[in-house]
Amino acid sequence: MNRREIFEQTMQFKEVGKVLVDQGKQVTSIHKWCYPKIREAMGLPALPEDQIRILDRMSQCVVSDEDLLEAWGIDFRWIIPNWTNIREVDEKSYRNTFGSLFKTEDGDYYALTESPMKAYEEIEDALAEWEWPNPSDPYLVEGLREQAKALYENTDYIIGLDGIKGGVLQTCLELRGYEQFFMDIIIDPEGSHALLEKVTQLYMDMYTVYLNEVGEYGQILYLTDDLGAQNSMLMSLNHFREFVKPYEARLIKHIKSLAPHIRISFHTDGSVLPLIEDLIEIGVDILNPVQTSVDELKDTQALNAKYGDRIAFHGAMDVQNVLINSTPEEIEEEVKKRLKDLGTGGGFIISTCHNINRDIPPENLKRMFEAIHKYQNYPFSF
Repeated sequence: MNRREIFEQTMQFKEVGKVLVDQGKQVTSIHKWCYPKIREAMGLPALPEDQIRILDRMSQCVVSDEDLLEAWGIDFRWIIPNWTNIREVDEKSYRNTFGSLFKTEDGDYYALTESPMKAYEEIEDALAEWEWPNPSDPYLVEGLREQAKALYENTDYIIGLDGIKGGVLQTCLELRGYEQFFMDIIIDPEGSHALLEKVTQLYMDMYTVYLNEVGEYGQILYLTDDLGAQNSMLMSLNHFREFVKPYEARLIKHIKSLAPHIRISFHTDGSVLPLIEDLIEIGVDILNPVQTSVDELKDTQALNAKYGDRIAFHGAMDVQNVLINSTPEEIEEEVKKRLKDLGTGGGFIISTCHNINRDIPPENLKRMFEAIHKYQNYPFSF
């Protein structure tokens, strides 16, 4: 049984073949500063700096090269859409697709430093005057069809379609400012809905272009919108259901109308246990990342027992503590625990919970992948 067949069985909550392993998209990538050391630890040749490709400008994570993906035994290959409407401000700053300003001090990470719609007292004025990106920009998909077609026809890798950068809520928060938009939904709900509507429609139009180009080749599509913090949700459940859920639901429905075979992997960091039922309801097939450093998600056995026959899980290998501070033996035990807890009954793809940063020793990553391949096969014998 090949990888794509195993993926389909995994998504039907069956224990078939093995637990699949993923790495390499927006939130399971590697920071550029630690990428050379990871390659060295895996015995791979050094790359000239100009051959290291940046995947995510904000996080400064890279596109993992094929030799590393093979060395780690990764079952997925990700198609990455091109960033459109990016405007360089100076050597340390850029404006993203929607016009929000990001800046770095040392090249490590770009932080949001200006929310351009915050200057407008009324959201309706911002909507009327703002210069919106062209959702049909052909650069979004330039070169992607050939790449996806080659992977589909010449390999058995599961082809993932990485998300168009940003999410509906995230974009609104960046445009208005986090504090301002959270106030907006209280003091100007009509304007907030209008902004959410506009952003949702733009994403729907962009995903139409994207999926018309590569949708037939993909098995999984990644969406993102962080809805949780370390110890709480970003907003109340009622506000989520009024201001976020309807728009996420429309976007997912639209994507599935264009590519009915596509499985939706939805990324949201943080404490989001109260949202899982809602995410299932709107068509999310896979929850990423199962952030096990969050108290309410530590008990992955209970999580799987409650939801594991209705939604698949992706991630679970903690990058905030376990992979930084654990011994090799502790890492192996953590791999076994998450495989057993979440892989029982199928419906689990193991990966790091987020990007790999320079505080994670490369040797710990090597040990993690060795342990995964030691224990991933069904039936479990540990």
